[in-house]
Amino acid sequence: QVQLVESGGGLVQAGGSLRLSCAASGRTFSNYATGWFRQAPRKEREFVAEISWSGGSTYYADSVKGRFTISRDNAKNTVYLQMNSLKPEDTAVYYCATTRIFPVDHVRAYDYWGQGTQVTVSS
Repeated sequence: QVQLVESGGGLVQAGGSLRLSCAASGRTFSNYATGWFRQAPRKEREFVAEISWSGGSTYYADSVKGRFTISRDNAKNTVYLQMNSLKPEDTAVYYCATTRIFPVDHVRAYDYWGQGTQVTVSS
């Protein structure tokens, strides 16, 4: 079993940057691909980015491609999401989650989820 804890959210102005972290417990974390999702009020949870178990491959939603970068450090059991050029429409609760499938952007394909971290981008 894997437990995930997100951190790094906050309030930032449009055009600014934030780096989210997803810290995992469990010896098998490096066996999983890891994804980031987000959910804005009154909207469905949507895929943001995914990274393979080794970190060698990544997959992004079109809405964040070129602005967000996902990375991982398996020695630290942590996955990161660097978010640059933030826009008000990026405002949401951001979740990390693990899956044995890569690439995949469906919520149901992910097994373990964190509790989320709030990102608010002001205009």
